[in-house]
Amino acid sequence: MIKRLGVLLVALALVATACGDDSGETDTTTATTTGTEATTTTTSGGGGGGGGGGTDGGQDGGTLAAVKARGVLNCGVSTGAVAFTEIQPDGSATGIDADYCKALAAAVLGDSNAVVFFPTTAAERFDVLKAGQVDVLFRNTTWTASRDTDVGLDFGPTTYFDGQGLMGPSNRFSATSGPADVDGAILCTNAGTTTEKNIREWAALGGASISLETVENFSEAMDAFIAGRCDLVTTDASGLVGEKVSRELSGEIGTDEWVVFPPSPISKEPLGPAYRQNDSEWADVVNWTVYSTFIAFEKGMNSTNVDDLRALAGTNDGDPEIARMFGDASPEIMAALGLDADAFYQVISQVGSYDEIFDRNLNPVGLFREGGLNDLWTSGGLIYAPPFR
Repeated sequence: MIKRLGVLLVALALVATACGDDSGETDTTTATTTGTEATTTTTSGGGGGGGGGGTDGGQDGGTLAAVKARGVLNCGVSTGAVAFTEIQPDGSATGIDADYCKALAAAVLGDSNAVVFFPTTAAERFDVLKAGQVDVLFRNTTWTASRDTDVGLDFGPTTYFDGQGLMGPSNRFSATSGPADVDGAILCTNAGTTTEKNIREWAALGGASISLETVENFSEAMDAFIAGRCDLVTTDASGLVGEKVSRELSGEIGTDEWVVFPPSPISKEPLGPAYRQNDSEWADVVNWTVYSTFIAFEKGMNSTNVDDLRALAGTNDGDPEIARMFGDASPEIMAALGLDADAFYQVISQVGSYDEIFDRNLNPVGLFREGGLNDLWTSGGLIYAPPFR
């Protein structure tokens, strides 16, 4: 799943999605959150960015009705995770999680830019969601039993299969380092994550004694690591690889100055959307938006050839599942979802297929699908969608 970048890798350039112009279109924008309070900092057209209160998004019809009435999707994202969510100077956001926020906006509102991004810390994200300040979390959030029950969340399809790792200086650790090599070490990570419990369990099972220092945001953990206040930093392996490669490309550190280990992940970290419990209509919309990108991947369809394949789907030589997914056949399915007939066409044409979203965001930091868990099920991976019929 993770490959070393070759010497020909060009400078990191995550694809930025353009915001609307000044003609009155809705702009993709960001909002700040403090606890369960959310304040929109930039908006244009398309309605306000404030979240609805209560578990139904503030509307009797549930979250779907609330989003349609508001005219924008309030999407909870990370405060900063390389290749997953990176807030740009103009207020837009890039990354695989940010792109799935845009995909959901395209499905529900027909406009991938009709998003207000709410950066939330790991510790506050669930409170912000349950309070109705955001409609959904696409925030590199791990699906666990306790979050699915005690915390009161529901989870959608996994968009990135990850596992926890550690990163440290290569003059002390290697790619094959294990618990014995971290005995006595100080480790930094952000609070309110599965990371804390995972690393303590891993160290204890390996007979190692560690000290764990937690901070509010992972960027603070990285700062502490760089400053030498901790020996190692730990989080999802994808985040560590992203930090390592982006800092190498920027010249902040030398090539291979840091190493990510162990060779097998410490834990299972299925990352994907989370939303409030007991809103099955909204759950269906979120889930099938994600699934539509999986099906497009399976069909070899992306934003560049979607029109051709859609046109072909209406002929005897075409794929009937594409015709159904785009509302050109069996439109009753889309009506039952509460979406426009062409909702998933908008997703693929405006944002792209799963492989397209993955590759443009994660390939530049050395994360690849081929042969790994995030490949298509027909290629040995776990990306699989139920049939659209």
